[in-house]
Amino acid sequence: MDDRHMSQVARGRMALMAALSVGIAAGAAPAMAQQAAGEAEGAVMLPTLGVEGEAIAPSNKPEQAASPKYTAPLRDTPQTITVVPAAVIKEQNLLNLRDILSTVPGITFGAGEGGGGYGDSINLRGYTANSDIAIDGVRDSAQYVRSDPFNLEQLEVTNGANSVYAGSGAVGGSINLVSKAAKDDSFTTASAGIGTDAYYRATIDTNQKIDDGTAVRLNAMWHRNDVPGRDVEEYKRWGVAPSVVFGLNTDTQFTLSYFHQEDDNVPQYGLPYFQNAYHNGMLPGVEWDNYYGYSNLDRQDSQADIVTAKLEHRFTDRLSVQNLTRWQRVTQYAVVNPPQGTWCLYDGTNASTGAACAAAGTYAPSGPRGNTRDTRNSMLFNQTDLKLTADTGGIRHNLTLGMAVFSEKFHLDTGNWQRNPGGATPNPTLPAMDIANPDHVYTGPLNYVQTQTQDGTLENQAVYLFDQIKLNDQFEINGGLRWEHNKGDYTAGTYTGGVFSSQGELYRNTDSLFSYRAGLVYKPAANGSFYIAYGNSKTPSKSAVNGSCTAGSGATFVNNCNVDPETARNYEIGTKWDLLDNQLSLTAAIFRNERSNYKVPSADPLVPEYQLRGKSRVDGASLGIAGTVTQEWRVFANYTYLDSEVLRGADEGLADPTRGNPLTSIMKHSGSLWTTYDLPAGVQLGYGVTYYGRMYLNNSGAVLYRTPDFWVHRASASYWLNEETQIQVNVNNLFDKHYFTRIRNNGWATPGDARSATLTVNYTF
Repeated sequence: MDDRHMSQVARGRMALMAALSVGIAAGAAPAMAQQAAGEAEGAVMLPTLGVEGEAIAPSNKPEQAASPKYTAPLRDTPQTITVVPAAVIKEQNLLNLRDILSTVPGITFGAGEGGGGYGDSINLRGYTANSDIAIDGVRDSAQYVRSDPFNLEQLEVTNGANSVYAGSGAVGGSINLVSKAAKDDSFTTASAGIGTDAYYRATIDTNQKIDDGTAVRLNAMWHRNDVPGRDVEEYKRWGVAPSVVFGLNTDTQFTLSYFHQEDDNVPQYGLPYFQNAYHNGMLPGVEWDNYYGYSNLDRQDSQADIVTAKLEHRFTDRLSVQNLTRWQRVTQYAVVNPPQGTWCLYDGTNASTGAACAAAGTYAPSGPRGNTRDTRNSMLFNQTDLKLTADTGGIRHNLTLGMAVFSEKFHLDTGNWQRNPGGATPNPTLPAMDIANPDHVYTGPLNYVQTQTQDGTLENQAVYLFDQIKLNDQFEINGGLRWEHNKGDYTAGTYTGGVFSSQGELYRNTDSLFSYRAGLVYKPAANGSFYIAYGNSKTPSKSAVNGSCTAGSGATFVNNCNVDPETARNYEIGTKWDLLDNQLSLTAAIFRNERSNYKVPSADPLVPEYQLRGKSRVDGASLGIAGTVTQEWRVFANYTYLDSEVLRGADEGLADPTRGNPLTSIMKHSGSLWTTYDLPAGVQLGYGVTYYGRMYLNNSGAVLYRTPDFWVHRASASYWLNEETQIQVNVNNLFDKHYFTRIRNNGWATPGDARSATLTVNYTF
């Protein structure tokens, strides 16, 4: 939240949380000092304090999720958690969040903008995860493009309903980005890259010990490239992320980090795409590199600033406390011209209706051309975690007791640049374009006219408890409880002729939420486990600061502010094994993820509130392998099968055209493989392939339309000139496959990158 607007109540809550964390530490110290003197031999020692209080493996087989909420290693955690480590990201030269997540099966991407503006739109196991993205376990709910991994240690995808870990929402799972931070080491890695499509990139990652107790780290990045296979779109960005740690190798450690990144991009919408009775995908006459917006107007400028302070203290080998405080602000200014309008094809038919049209071979732009969104998201967050290992009656407990509070603020100014003087509406009549050769330079009037403002706030306070209960060497119970109080509001102001005319009603939503998760783990051997688990999630009407809740009345049926929270549940049975001297991890699971009461419009005209009658489910299975097969051969691969169904999609008394049909934007089959092999003389070869299965674009109507499936290949080769210098070559989309990554049916689809190649020199000293 912007500190100019922070309420005194929110400030008081932050201060209270900080005071409680200090109080817990002070009150526990004497008792724990006594306990330490009498601890039994063989007690489980807490790991050395690190970036997140846990060890993070540098290979492609991570051992632990970063969050202190996870009380057991990944092998003994009864849930599917896919961790993509920095090594795998670097070897494939993955350059943004979408690239990384495309290697995690079960995830698809949306092409709609949403109310918050242009940015990442993610579906996880069939359900939206736009507000379920976190950085270091801290909610990152702004809608923007997370465009670079230069400060990323690893990425964690927790699959299945899990509000207990991620907070309200998390219907299909959650995504956590783990940041780099100063640590007990000294190294410097500088990289410079060039490539096709005007690719230029430079990064540095340096960590230096100042003395035995102090270290500093600096990550910095400068990047630009044209989008491969596209005429207009380009990415430009730079970022810097310094951090410092005090108290290395002592019982008290303090880390201060800052992150800053600026992007200056041309946003990607893509090509006209229609699956209906007349067409089956990209429209005829369209070239893959065509641009149907206005290249001299379209822009997406964003800036992210994050300040994080983390204090860790170890009382004994069995008790420690951690407090994390964060301030974050994300701004984005976007002017967009999606390819919306009337498409009169070369055969003289309208692409939408199939009817005859006069201007064959032309595209008449319309819709929100020149639409402008200026957004600001700000947040203040504080979290305290107390970790304890204790024995009660011969049973070992690894406990995390925590509390968190955050306050967010969202502001959006909406307007339009392509207006006549004085702001006359509708948009000026725009000249038609040739479908095959669109004129993407705008020459009409430029007058910005504001049309609306939106404001939202969200405050949340939570307490939670997690416990790994070791009954004996073979059986464990792993569970968690979370209670949170969620309060938000939303209001919109309108403008007439660019002049403020009225402020809408302030809508409020307040809910108390209870979520939980429990799993039974059976370990037939020290290196393997079987498990069965159950968990839920709760989603209030105001689950995201940039989401609206409105009252509505009469036939509009849009009142969702006072509707009880939605519920989702996850059932899972799985197994995890570490083989080959714990160098290779194998995982398998079957699961059901279901929404039992999502909101649908009311059938009663006298009851405008939405009704919690919707129900859907996703059944599936997942397989994973990560680690070292031989000393030379490493592999990272995952496969997911998803089978979905709408069980009820309308209120009683209303027609239900979706019932029995699959959910949209779910690939039944998806998988990804990345493998490297070390040859003699310092040569490493890498190969990867991702399979994108078919998915439905609609789930109502007489005909259901599906996308085609496809494979995308990539390859790498690297050579160590000496102990310090590595040359790395990456080729993406090896066979230059034409495909779409995001689809808005009967609108547009975003092409995947064409074949591209990069050459990177890494120098480590």
